[in-house]
Amino acid sequence: MTTQPQIRRPLDGMLVLDLGQIYNGPYCGLQLAFMGARVLKIEPPEGDVVRRRKREVEPYPLVMLNSNKESVVLDFKQPRGKELFLALVEKADVLIENFAAGVMDRLGLGYDVLSKLNPRLVYGGSSGFGLDGPYRDLAAMDVTIQAMSGITNATGDADGPPTKAGAAVCDFLAGIHLCAGILGALVQRERTGKGQRVEVAMHEAGAISIASALGAVMDGDRNVPDRTGNRHPALAMAPYNTYRCRDGYVAIFTSAERHWVSMCGMLGREDLLTNPEFTTTPGRAKNMAVIDDMVGAWTLPKTKDEVLAALTEARVPCAPVKTAREVAYDPHLEARGFWVDVEHPRRGKTRVPISPIRLHTGGKSEIKRPAPTLGQHTDAVLGELLGLQSDELGKLRTDEVTVPVTERKKK
Repeated sequence: MTTQPQIRRPLDGMLVLDLGQIYNGPYCGLQLAFMGARVLKIEPPEGDVVRRRKREVEPYPLVMLNSNKESVVLDFKQPRGKELFLALVEKADVLIENFAAGVMDRLGLGYDVLSKLNPRLVYGGSSGFGLDGPYRDLAAMDVTIQAMSGITNATGDADGPPTKAGAAVCDFLAGIHLCAGILGALVQRERTGKGQRVEVAMHEAGAISIASALGAVMDGDRNVPDRTGNRHPALAMAPYNTYRCRDGYVAIFTSAERHWVSMCGMLGREDLLTNPEFTTTPGRAKNMAVIDDMVGAWTLPKTKDEVLAALTEARVPCAPVKTAREVAYDPHLEARGFWVDVEHPRRGKTRVPISPIRLHTGGKSEIKRPAPTLGQHTDAVLGELLGLQSDELGKLRTDEVTVPVTERKKK
């Protein structure tokens, strides 16, 4: 009788050095960790930028984005800190960083230096605007990238000001693009034996997302306003909007003729099916204000769940507009196992997500360890991977090459 080989995660055995900060880089590192890589979160003595936002306990976004990682504190301002980092680079498969363009070079730790030290290294970097071009050195945060990529201009009501998207869309778009690029580079390395640089600009990742608005530009349609609120981005479909209910809002759209027929039945307005002003998609688009008033009057006395049940039965696309609290306890996400409650050493019971990427060979993503406290694994990692003994580890702490801020405050 032969035994089946143990199913492994795609990146089992790979070592990732995650210098990511805030959301972009850490999200990329999180996905690689879910795929089986050993991810070392390399932090300065003061910790990740997000970690500094709440001193008494780790802020939730940090805990959410750093499951399955180990925290190693290294002070790059000290020569010994750089030496230890370079020793880890020699053993690494992947490096992730999302500093501003040129920061790693100024530290003497840029791609040219690291790739000579380890030619198999896949160096993944994501900056606001990329490594060249006239915007290279502009300040880059999610809010500024949304503005520059057209997202802010496309968001909001037609008669209102440009509005930033509530979600940090550019950070996460860039993070997942960086993850995809790194995976592609690892596949190529299997074929060539050589690593390479992977570059993702948040600006470019964001610009792709305004496809509908770009369509109006490329097609020469000057009748579409910059912002269309919750209506169709090209004002080509009705009903297509959010509508008030007794306990919130629902989103409804009719993308096919059968949806419109069902909607007319729900509204008790079958007469519209033979009205020439409403029998075509362009005709309904011209009359969207009238349609919105009718649909809004129908939804207003109902709850979100009542509207959802009625339109689902009628096979009309519909969804309740959920609050962040509703998302955190969404029954569908619960059933899918997307949310996992972990015991964090400082926060206690904390709900965090697994990866949206589901690989059907290798099993579902697991939270094997909660996000680390600052420098939690420094001694263990440097002892295991670099062979440092207890006396040298003690000296590094004394010299504050590795000591985390929390320990320094206890002195």
